[in-house]
Amino acid sequence: MPAFQTISVQTNGIRMNLLEAGTGPLVVLLHGFPELGFSWRHQLTALANAGYRAVAPDQRGYGRTDRPESAADYTLCHLAGDVVGLVHALGEKQAAVIGHDWGSGVAWTSALLRPDMFQAVGLLSVPYLSGLWDGPRPTDVMKQLLATGQMLYQLYFQEPGKADQDLARDVRDSMLRLFVGCAGGVPPEHRWRFLYSASEAFLDTLPKVDRLPVWLTEEDLHFFVSEFSRTGFTGGLNWYRNMDRDRELLPFLAGAKILQPSAFIAGADDLVIAMYRRDFNLLEQTMPGLTAKTLIAGAGHWVQQENPQEVNRLLLQFLSAAWPASRNDRPVAV
Repeated sequence: MPAFQTISVQTNGIRMNLLEAGTGPLVVLLHGFPELGFSWRHQLTALANAGYRAVAPDQRGYGRTDRPESAADYTLCHLAGDVVGLVHALGEKQAAVIGHDWGSGVAWTSALLRPDMFQAVGLLSVPYLSGLWDGPRPTDVMKQLLATGQMLYQLYFQEPGKADQDLARDVRDSMLRLFVGCAGGVPPEHRWRFLYSASEAFLDTLPKVDRLPVWLTEEDLHFFVSEFSRTGFTGGLNWYRNMDRDRELLPFLAGAKILQPSAFIAGADDLVIAMYRRDFNLLEQTMPGLTAKTLIAGAGHWVQQENPQEVNRLLLQFLSAAWPASRNDRPVAV
């Protein structure tokens, strides 16, 4: 098994479970949907070996971390507050924050709200969506698409209970479809579609899978399946159900830029890049501290699991300059 330990801390009113490895400057790794801190298993060991204290929490609503009952308790304010409290609970004052998928959103929100704490920012898969803070409500845009007969998966996730039940009906099948359909190297006819006909069911837009991808072991899949079989998917889906609320709570971030040293990594086959192409193209403007912007050939959405060696190399290259393991070389907060 990987060389990390499981611990728990109290943060922002919840108990948070996390995986931890190594000693040194703190690096916080934030997963997305539908994943767990375990999604960073390959990075935890690599970062620890390079002289970092790496932690990967099960975020609010996931895994062994608390799952508040009210959907209103899953805003980006709550999620960023969890990360700030996590840093304090670990006895640290500063950290680098790295996020994937929804974890990317939590990472950039944390970095914007507490630039004094988060000294370096890494985003995987989902670029900084600087337009999130102003303009029309997200669900209004989704409903405009629906009026043309196109369902955006994020709108399907809005209705309490619907996606929760659909995904939980056969957890292994759901997880495997998502892992394969959103990965790299998938033929176009079997690839995940973020837009689909309103007459289709979400899971029917993902391939029926009879074998594991080469980057995922049966043991790995079993861990994900056992956790989501126990918890269900509601906690993670509640993040989507607060997209309009996030807009209402954080409009003061309109025009905000991420000034810290930053890096962006995604799979070249990740359809999220196509979905957010404008934001990807604007990263040099919205993240003036950007030092690297990389698309990894052959990888898809689960980039840190699909190609861990390259992701580890890129992250360590970025952190060695932006958040060095040697305390003498670390940047000083101003």
